[in-house]
Amino acid sequence: MENAWPPWARRCPGPARERWPSPPAEGARSRSGTRLPWLSTLVVTVLVLVGSGFAGHDQPGRVPLDAFARVLLVTGTALLLFRHRCPRTVALGTAATTAVYLAAGYPYGPVFLTLALGAFAAIVAGYRKVAWCALGGVWVCHVLVAYWLYRRLPPPHDGPAPWEQEFFVLAWVVAVVALSELARVRREQLARARAERAAAERRRADEERLRIARELHDVLAHSISVINVQAGVGLALLDSDPEQARSALSTIKDASKEALGEVRQVLDTLRTPGDAPRSPAPGLDRLPELTAQARSAGLAVEVTTEGAPVALAPGTDLAAFRIVQEALTNIVRHSGSRTARVLLVRTPGALEIRVDDDGPATSAADGPEGGGNGLVGMRERAAALGGTVEAGPRPDGGFRVRARIPLPGAHDPGRAPYTDTVTPTATEEES
Repeated sequence: MENAWPPWARRCPGPARERWPSPPAEGARSRSGTRLPWLSTLVVTVLVLVGSGFAGHDQPGRVPLDAFARVLLVTGTALLLFRHRCPRTVALGTAATTAVYLAAGYPYGPVFLTLALGAFAAIVAGYRKVAWCALGGVWVCHVLVAYWLYRRLPPPHDGPAPWEQEFFVLAWVVAVVALSELARVRREQLARARAERAAAERRRADEERLRIARELHDVLAHSISVINVQAGVGLALLDSDPEQARSALSTIKDASKEALGEVRQVLDTLRTPGDAPRSPAPGLDRLPELTAQARSAGLAVEVTTEGAPVALAPGTDLAAFRIVQEALTNIVRHSGSRTARVLLVRTPGALEIRVDDDGPATSAADGPEGGGNGLVGMRERAAALGGTVEAGPRPDGGFRVRARIPLPGAHDPGRAPYTDTVTPTATEEES
C-alpha cells in the first residue's frame, strides 16, 4: 500500500510514508504544527499573475499567456502554501512548474519568484541539497531548451538564446542560494542562542535548588540533632531531675524556634524570587551562638583563631559558618567524643577551617564514603567559592574536617569582622 502513494505524497510527515533522507543540519525540523501562510501566498499569487501579464507585453517573441500558463503559475504559487510543512516537496514542485513554464515558451518574469521562494524555504529548513538540485535542474532544463530543443518547442521560428542570458540566470541562481544560506545560518545561530539561554536558565534553577537544599539540610540537621539529644536527656531525667529536664525542654524550644526562623527565611526567597532577604544570612559572627547550642547538646567546643581579622563577603561568611555547623552536627550525631576543636586561620588570601574531634565514631552514616549529605554539602559550598573540603579519620584516632576557602581580594565592609567571645585555647598540633 505504501508504493501506491505518488512520490510527491510520500514527503508528508509520518514514519510509514517518509522516503526522503534525513537533513544533515540541526535546523531541519518537523513543521507539521505551523500555520499555513495564506496571506503571503495570496499576495505572491496576485503578484506573479499580474506581473507575468505585464511581462508578456514586453516580450513579443514569447508565447502569450493562456489558460495553461495561468494554471502553471497558480499551481506553483499554491505549492508555496505548504513551504513550511513540506519544504522539500515545495522546492521540487515549484522547480517542476517553472521548468514546464519556460519549456512552453511563456514570457520570463515573476515566475522565478515562485522558484526562489520554494528554494529559500527548503534551504532555511535545512534541506540544502534538495534546493540546490531544484535550482540546478531548472537551469539545466533552460540551457537544454535554449540551445538544443528550441527547434521542437514553442515559440515557432525561435533561435538559440545568447550566452549572456545564461550567465545572468546563473548569477540569479547563485544569489538566491547565497541569500538562503545566510538566512539559514542566521536562524541556526538564533536557535543555538535560545538553546543556550534555556540551558543557562535550567542551570541557574538547578543551582538555586541545590542551594536551598543545602540550606535546609544544614539548618534542619543541626537543629534536629540538638533537639534529639535534649529530648533524650529530658526523657531520662524527667523523674529524677525535673529541673534538668526543664532545661532540656527549654533548649528544645529555642532550637526549634531558631530552625523555624531560618526555614521561613529560605522559604521566603522562594515565594518572592529576586527580592533581597529580610534578615542577614548567618555568618561567623554567630559562632558563639553555635557553640552554645552544641554545648547544650553535650558537646564542648573550643574555638581558636589565628591571623588578623579579615572582613568576609556574605557568601564566604555563610559558607564558613555552615561548614563549621555541619562539622559540629556530625560530631554530635556520629562521634562518641564530647569535645570538639575549631581552628580558624585568616589570611589575606584564604580562610582555613579545621574541626577536630577525638572519637570514637558511633555511626558511619556520614563518613567520607557514606551516603549522607553533610560532607557533600560542605564540599559543594566550598567548591562554589573555589575552595576545597577534606574530611577523614586522623592517624591517632578521631575525625578531622579541613576546609580552605580563597578570598579573592574582596573585603566587604558591610559585616563587622568576627571577634571571639569564647576564650581561645591552645591549637592542637598537627598529627
